[in-house]
Amino acid sequence: MQGEAGTANPSAEAAAESLRPLGTGGARASGGSWRPAPSVRLTVAGHGAAAAAALVDPMLWPWALGAVAASHAWLLAGGLTPGSSILGPNVVRLPAAAVARRQVALTFDDGPDAETTPRVLDLLDAAGARATFFCIGRRARALPALVREIAERGHAVENHGDSHSHATAMFGYARLRADIAAAQETLAELAGRRPRYFRPMGGFRNPWLDPILHGLELRQACWTRRGHDSVRRDPGAVLRRLTRRMAAGDILLLHDGDAARSAAGTPVSVEVLPPLLAALRSAGLHAVTLGEAAA
Repeated sequence: MQGEAGTANPSAEAAAESLRPLGTGGARASGGSWRPAPSVRLTVAGHGAAAAAALVDPMLWPWALGAVAASHAWLLAGGLTPGSSILGPNVVRLPAAAVARRQVALTFDDGPDAETTPRVLDLLDAAGARATFFCIGRRARALPALVREIAERGHAVENHGDSHSHATAMFGYARLRADIAAAQETLAELAGRRPRYFRPMGGFRNPWLDPILHGLELRQACWTRRGHDSVRRDPGAVLRRLTRRMAAGDILLLHDGDAARSAAGTPVSVEVLPPLLAALRSAGLHAVTLGEAAA
């Protein structure tokens, strides 16, 4: 459920399920074939039952139509809720083993950025922390050396799509797959490793996303809490949103691309990161990549 601090609170078991290797459990059938999420299968079955009921008794068609509309609204709500797993597996917390190791995942979206990303990397290095960077394909192609540097400095480069279009959640199957696949190829070539995780823009998605990710051997990963540093200009407010009830197993969302600017003209994420890293140390928490947390 999405909370006032931009948090999601799924069970650790659900997070662990999503972090398992591809082809094992969850919405993935044995043998590696894709199966729709239970909610999608239930919706399809409900549509069939509603149609059958209306055929048997035409007087029931208003009820059948209402049931179909309600099921579509349910799926739409799931697609618009970043912490939801209604449309398929969704990593929003680290697994139980990572919680036991007192690990958290710092994640940065919308980069690389020529100004902000190097400063973020320096701050992470100074603290001995590792992070996951969800990079946009077209921006990676514009700054290939910076993507290589992210990987060379021990961080993970993951997939945030190629176009970062505000209409991504409305893309059809072919266009959405092409967008994600283009970023996948770019990032694999530059980072020297194929991304394992995909984060949809804003956490929004449609029913096509899960089968596409399965085919590309990707997992969807959203977040536990975010500070809205892409729109909020107050670093203190962003820090409070990130650290309120912060705990082992959290996935924290910041931005190295499209970061808002503080009153001093500095990217908010750059101002927030030092006190955030200090808060992690004080709490005995260790910042790792998503891949390290899943190991």
